[in-house]
Amino acid sequence: MKQATSSHGLHGASLCTPYLLLVPLGLLAVLLVLPSLGSSNARSDGLGVLCGGAGTDGYSVSSGAVDSQAGAGAAPPTRGAEEFSLLVGVLTMPSRRERRDIVRMAYALQPPPPPGVARVDVRFVFCNVTDPVEAALVAVEARRHGDILVLNCAENMNDGKTHAYLSSVPRLFASAPYDYVMKTDDDTYLRVAALAEELRGKPRDDVYLGHGFAVGDDPMPFMHGMGYVVSWDVARWVSTKQEILRHNDTHGPEDLLVGKWLNIGGKGRNRYSLKPRMYDLNWFMDNFRPDTIAVHMLKDNRRWAAAFRYFNVTAGITPSDLYHLQ
Repeated sequence: MKQATSSHGLHGASLCTPYLLLVPLGLLAVLLVLPSLGSSNARSDGLGVLCGGAGTDGYSVSSGAVDSQAGAGAAPPTRGAEEFSLLVGVLTMPSRRERRDIVRMAYALQPPPPPGVARVDVRFVFCNVTDPVEAALVAVEARRHGDILVLNCAENMNDGKTHAYLSSVPRLFASAPYDYVMKTDDDTYLRVAALAEELRGKPRDDVYLGHGFAVGDDPMPFMHGMGYVVSWDVARWVSTKQEILRHNDTHGPEDLLVGKWLNIGGKGRNRYSLKPRMYDLNWFMDNFRPDTIAVHMLKDNRRWAAAFRYFNVTAGITPSDLYHLQ
């Protein structure tokens, strides 16, 4: 297969790295109705619809390259020769289009992990998009960027969305599993190379990693919801534990609940806290750290701009780059 490389940490496919939709009925209807979106690159696989098309830039942050082949029946990107692979799911909502554009830039403009270390695929995660206007806009966004994952759930933050994500991923990517799965938020700036370096020496099984909280005598019962990583076997375990749903144990603060499931099940025993390198930004000052892995609470454009300045994302950009006056 032909491969395309980029000088940035984000590698864009020349056609489309497919995006994956899990039974999103409203969005599927839009894909079928809008002529510009219904293409020969769509196929049904029983779980949902895989689509690709010219002009998209579905991406991976990787030490290698991203497969540039797409078309009818295109499959998820194949794993390369890297030491490990990581799926990053950025939980977001349809109305936050400007935020997603900023987060895409955040991944595109940072350096990749060292050669041969990691492949990191980034996807924006929605529940079912039921509003017709939002469905049309998300369909166009998915068509353009190829980085949208829509789950079969009602949109929410602390009412089961994280469970839907963790339990769906092992089935969606069963043919090409990842080593690790991450859940993060759209107000978190994640430095991929730094995270990859932390994961590099960690086990590939029974891992639960993030900003750990101590509660009583337990040094790390759960990880902060800004972003945490579980190994593939842990995500697969979550996907098979129907008692989580039977006991209605998906409603409440999602980070606390994930820790609760794993504690009851005796899972995620290889626990690692990356505090203080994963942290919340102070409400009253921009307290960035040079060794940051993830910084949370970037709630507005000013804070994203401050993050870009601090981490030298904007270094070397000239007025001609901004205005193209020629």
